[in-house]
Amino acid sequence: MLELTASRWVADFLFGFGALFAIINPYGLAFIFLDRTISLSEAERARVALRVAAYAFAVLLVSLFLGSQILNIFGVTIPALRIAGGLVVAAAGWSMLHATPTSASAHAAASADVATIQRMAFFPLTIPLTTGPGTIATAIAIGISRSDSLDGMFASSIVSLVVALAVTVTIYHAYRKSSAMARLFGQEGTSVVTKLSAFLLLCIGVQIIITGTSEVARSILEGASHAVR
Repeated sequence: MLELTASRWVADFLFGFGALFAIINPYGLAFIFLDRTISLSEAERARVALRVAAYAFAVLLVSLFLGSQILNIFGVTIPALRIAGGLVVAAAGWSMLHATPTSASAHAAASADVATIQRMAFFPLTIPLTTGPGTIATAIAIGISRSDSLDGMFASSIVSLVVALAVTVTIYHAYRKSSAMARLFGQEGTSVVTKLSAFLLLCIGVQIIITGTSEVARSILEGASHAVR
């Protein structure tokens, strides 16, 4: 019985971690994070990365444990969350995709100072770039699937907490090592990867909008069919 319970916990962890890791894609976003913090030193970037990771951990916890209740209180549906967040993500990707290429020194001189970037740690670096509407919706779905029994709910809560912590650690590691990965790829390679990441970010935003719009259209059609009946 104990082995069965442990295997269930491991399966739940792998499912939750795999789903959130795939949606967030922290190592892909690391180049976007680096582009937004290019003017910072390594130590300053590490502090911003830690702050973003802490905010992401809070967002994941709230989404996992209170997400559905909060949306119900404000009357916000998952499709509305997807559409609004998708617009922000797509706009960020479009802006980065059409940004004028500059050298690292020129970019650093024109970039925002440390205080300004730290204020950007929650928005837009955490929401919606890191833990966007897709991540929030997935975390809410994982939270809703928890068992209703007291023992099952406790075990699922522990697993959810570990999942959130593990995902947060990967976010911090990816962002903390973003400059090292850039050095590995070189200036030209980093520019290419950044543009590709921006294009993928634009595509992700459009896909989130399409998904949310499709859900709204489906609910309208279902409501119309029920009215006809």
